[in-house]
Amino acid sequence: MADFFDALTQKHIDFINQQQMFFVATAPKKGRINLSPKGLDCFRIISPTEVCYLDYMGSGNETAAHMLDDGRITIMFNSYSRAALIMRLYGHGKSHAPGSTRFNALMKLYKEAPGIRQIFTIKIDNLQTSCGYGVPIYEKAEERQTLNKWIDSKDEQSLQDYFDEKNRISIDGLPAVE
Repeated sequence: MADFFDALTQKHIDFINQQQMFFVATAPKKGRINLSPKGLDCFRIISPTEVCYLDYMGSGNETAAHMLDDGRITIMFNSYSRAALIMRLYGHGKSHAPGSTRFNALMKLYKEAPGIRQIFTIKIDNLQTSCGYGVPIYEKAEERQTLNKWIDSKDEQSLQDYFDEKNRISIDGLPAVE
C-alpha cells in the first residue's frame, strides 16, 4: 500500500541515509524522459522539504536541461536489504553551477573532488512510500572506480572541452546551461 507525505520524517531520512544509490527521473515539456542511476555518496538532506545531490561530469546533461525547461524531478530510492521499501520524492529542481553562491554554500556538505559539474537542489512537493516487495535483495560489492579514473586522466582543459561538447546541450537539443 502506498502512503503519501508532505515532508520527510526522521524515519524517511534514516532510510535515505542507508541507501547506496538512487535514481533520478526528469522530462522536458516536450522530448525524451531521462532516468539516471546515481551513487558515490552524493545525496544530502537540507531540510524535511529540500534535498540536494552532487553531480559529476557525464556523457550527457539531461537533468540540467530538463530543470531549465520544466523543473519537475522524481528521485527514487529502493531498499535492496531484507526490509523492503521504495521511496519516491516528487518535486522541482534547480541546477547550481560551480562558483555560484548556492553552489559554494552547498559544497560545505561535500568533499572537493575533480569532475564536479553542478549541484541539484530539489524542493519536495510530496513523497510516496510503497512496499518494494518485487525488488531483489542485493549486497554492495564496492564503489566503481571508472569515473574517478577517467576524470584523473584528464587535465582541466580536457574536462572543459568535454563539457562543452557533451554537456551544454541535451540529446533533444535543449540548453543544459543558463
